[in-house]
Amino acid sequence: MARLRIAYPLLALALTASTLSLNAVANPTLDQSVIQALPKLEKLYLHLHQHPELSYQEKATSERMASELKQLGFEVTSNFGGYGVVGILQNGEGPVVMIRADIDGLPIIEQTGKNYASTVTTVDANNNTVGIMHGCGHDIHMTSLIGTAEQLVKHKAKWQGTLMMVAQPAEEVGGGAKAMLKQGLFSQFPTPDSIIGLHVSASIPAGKVGTVSGYALANVDSVDITIKGKGGHGAYPHATVDPVVLAARTVLALQTIVSREVSPLEPNVVTVGSIHGGSKHNIISDEVKLQLTLRSYNPEVREQQIAAIKRITAGIAMSAGLPDDLAPVVYVHDDETIPSTYNDPILAAKVKASIEAEIGRENVLIAPPVMAGEDFGLYGLTPEKRPITIFWLGGVDPKQYQASVDSGEALPSLHSSQFAPDYSLTIRTGVRAMTRTAIDLFNQKTGQ
Repeated sequence: MARLRIAYPLLALALTASTLSLNAVANPTLDQSVIQALPKLEKLYLHLHQHPELSYQEKATSERMASELKQLGFEVTSNFGGYGVVGILQNGEGPVVMIRADIDGLPIIEQTGKNYASTVTTVDANNNTVGIMHGCGHDIHMTSLIGTAEQLVKHKAKWQGTLMMVAQPAEEVGGGAKAMLKQGLFSQFPTPDSIIGLHVSASIPAGKVGTVSGYALANVDSVDITIKGKGGHGAYPHATVDPVVLAARTVLALQTIVSREVSPLEPNVVTVGSIHGGSKHNIISDEVKLQLTLRSYNPEVREQQIAAIKRITAGIAMSAGLPDDLAPVVYVHDDETIPSTYNDPILAAKVKASIEAEIGRENVLIAPPVMAGEDFGLYGLTPEKRPITIFWLGGVDPKQYQASVDSGEALPSLHSSQFAPDYSLTIRTGVRAMTRTAIDLFNQKTGQ
């Protein structure tokens, strides 16, 4: 997931001792059960945190998730869509509820200073030694998934239906959900009536949850542009067509897509994140390469962005007198495209109500949509059109959050080498929120 920060300064008013300890418990039986399970869950979290694996390499993580689900009595299918794991638990007639967690880490050297920090390194595709860290909270997600599975097994008498637990690989590169769906996630297993997930937040204090109705996360596209020219000596620019100048014009012109072409009522981003061209002071090169990230919510805006990029780059090249064989090349990485995540409003309202009933209304926030991407959205775009909802699970140590509010100093974001959630309180809240939500969904009639 891309770097994001959400500020909630008003939360400082709500961070009382009773809120942080979650004493306002609507379901003491569930909370006490989660508390009893916490030592084991914390041990699992620390293991996962200290043994992260990169996307498409999650073999040991996958095996651990499969083992945990098998021990709880689930019928487990491993290596599904890569290193994906699907656990099915039949508990009588009723709805099918799918709960999803992602399992891959990031190529980050952890710098939290924690005594349990990851020290894992690996060699990447470019033969560089890189660190690996769960800098996006997937270790929290996995632990919460197992904790929720355990609670739903313990409280089987309170619900009926089919529980589908999905440990999904390769979220960070946008490939895991695609692979699992392509292999037949909704045909080889029961088709879910509702799909829920959570994502740890680096901007909400632990003990609280943020919910979103409608668009929650963005379309994400990676685009490469190769701008061509006619190179030559830097002393004779009139004898060349300088691609560096064309690239400069292009970067500025692309900003008008957001400011002048797309409706101001449609959030979108066009960012040029990388520009490379030339080799020496006095040489005009033959080409310049740009790398862009595009963000939007509305799929029509995404198409508008891409079409505008192709038109603008072609027009600038034409205005410079370049022939067709030197036209710019615009390449959209379709394999990395992630659609926006749209939280079904009806399901989102149910999830919000369940979490409020479990941890207290004062601990449930209305979170804004963000321009980060998450391939969770794909589960709601299949022909079955199943409703999906993902919610934010506060992960910041409440004291650290309060200090940030008081000082104005930014908190470490997701994907930061210094991101270290308050894992005990975060896991406890996540398991309670997800378990209560699942039980309530099982106890509602399908289609409501």
